[in-house]
Amino acid sequence: MPLPSFEQLYQEADALRRPVPVVAAGGADRTVLEALRTACDRGWVVPAVTGREVDVRASAAEAGIDLRGFTVIDAEEPAAAAVERVRRGESRVLMKGQIATPALMRAVLDPARGLRTGRVICQVVLMSVVPARRQFLLADTGAVVQPTLEQKIDILRSAVGVAHSLGVEVPRVAVMAASESPSPAMPDTLEAAELQRRCEAGELPGCVVQGPLSFDLAYAADAADKKRIGGPVVGAADVMLFPDLLSANLTVKAIMYTADCAFGGVLCGAACPVVFMSRADTAATRLNSLALALALL
Repeated sequence: MPLPSFEQLYQEADALRRPVPVVAAGGADRTVLEALRTACDRGWVVPAVTGREVDVRASAAEAGIDLRGFTVIDAEEPAAAAVERVRRGESRVLMKGQIATPALMRAVLDPARGLRTGRVICQVVLMSVVPARRQFLLADTGAVVQPTLEQKIDILRSAVGVAHSLGVEVPRVAVMAASESPSPAMPDTLEAAELQRRCEAGELPGCVVQGPLSFDLAYAADAADKKRIGGPVVGAADVMLFPDLLSANLTVKAIMYTADCAFGGVLCGAACPVVFMSRADTAATRLNSLALALALL
């Protein structure tokens, strides 16, 4: 079964029996409020937002957004207030609003008052390339700068867990690199080969892992034909696991801004799904990310 499109995720969210309580850290932003308004009207969520109440209400008034059904929490530290609401069980999903990533991460990772679980915190993005009707997951695109091999294993497990939640029973994982040939000159290729070996040894259950693979081999079957390279993941990756944040972030943003696509992202590894995208993203992307997060509950 392939990964679902966002249209399918929207249909699943529309079918929820009851809306899910969600809190946005930093609600004084038009796109945040628009996404939450739409999700509330569709019956997906019961929204709460944190931040200076006067700023939240001013942003809503300027955009013509009705805050009926919203809880507005006046807070000088919106990230801490939002995380505390999750800790108290009042919200099941945390959403990054108009707030800097370091501020949110400090609150999430706070040893005493945060949402730590012992897992690696990583961002998983669902990318849907519209003309090709092709969906795949990318990780880690937003948190771990230079993951160790053990961190890559945990990131892989998180991405595979997302794929399982989205209905893919045995996701195909491509461990990404600049070359498909392991070489001591490129340590990432050796780690990719080691991840494949561990999967084949039964140490990474619930998925099929192949690496190292370049992007063209992970994505396009015709590239595999031309290069005469085969394997269970070639041309059909459900998950792309990147060697570092630089390569992942550049890849995902290149696709976002040059392809006809839809996308959404969540942080995995915390005590709840965290809707996590750039402050520059649109209301539509935030809504996509909400639909993705709801599918993981």
